[in-house]
Amino acid sequence: MSSDATTERPQGLSFLRKHTEVIIAILLGIVSIATAYASFQSSLYGGQQAQAYTVGTNLSTEAESLYLENNQTFVQNSQLWQTLTELRLDIANPDPAISEAAQIKYDTIYFQSVSDDFGAAIERADAENEANPDFYVDPSDDEDYQASLFTEYADTKDKADKTIKEGDLANTYGDRDTLATVIMAVSLFLLGIAAVVTAYRVKLIMGAVAVAIFVVAIVIAAAVPQLPLF
Repeated sequence: MSSDATTERPQGLSFLRKHTEVIIAILLGIVSIATAYASFQSSLYGGQQAQAYTVGTNLSTEAESLYLENNQTFVQNSQLWQTLTELRLDIANPDPAISEAAQIKYDTIYFQSVSDDFGAAIERADAENEANPDFYVDPSDDEDYQASLFTEYADTKDKADKTIKEGDLANTYGDRDTLATVIMAVSLFLLGIAAVVTAYRVKLIMGAVAVAIFVVAIVIAAAVPQLPLF
């Protein structure tokens, strides 16, 4: 029985020694394909990152424009409310001439300059002020009114931030694929040396180290979600 085991072992070693070059050539092909694939995935993530950053930057610019525009409207409406408040005081003037002139001016300005959202805020503020005269409510502080002005800005800003974060994630994944590519290149280098050296032991050791390094690279690359090729 021991003689059979002794016979099988040299045969196995003889087979490995005889086909070492073929095995190394196959490994070179596998590692080359894997390196090219990881490099391609890295380039795909690079393109995804660039696109996300471009779109995110454009959305951020759009959001800032919306904020400036709507904030200007907010300031103008606040100034408009001050004017309307002064006219309301004149309307309450006991002098009929002053009151009538102020009322005409108030109605004209209100019709021409007060938007539906700000008008609704004024109505709500008037109702609250009438119900509780001890506490003044400014229509400019109305939450629904402010939401009508700044919701589009907030939504665009959130979309911009989300898109930029997607770009950051693509950058991270691309870096990992690049790292896997570099490690696989080291494995290719060692396999290339193993293919040309004549010393069998050196050939075997370098091949084994190259395979171990390749396995590490595969683990790193496998942890990255793979993008579709087409």
